[in-house]
Amino acid sequence: MPRYGRAASRRVASAMRRRKRGTLRSGRGGKGGRVKSRKQAIVIGLSEARSKGAKVPRKRGSRR
Repeated sequence: MPRYGRAASRRVASAMRRRKRGTLRSGRGGKGGRVKSRKQAIVIGLSEARSKGAKVPRKRGSRR
């Protein structure tokens, strides 16, 4: 069984394209700064997929 659904990978791909174009922004409602980091773009894509109900594992808590 795959850990991530197809919808999740589509969301991440979309976030990566927006990052390349320079339109991907961080923060609530996209009010933050412009995203330059590849890792941050992936996390934003997964977060969007999670909020839309796609099959994405939940975020890990902080390690102790």
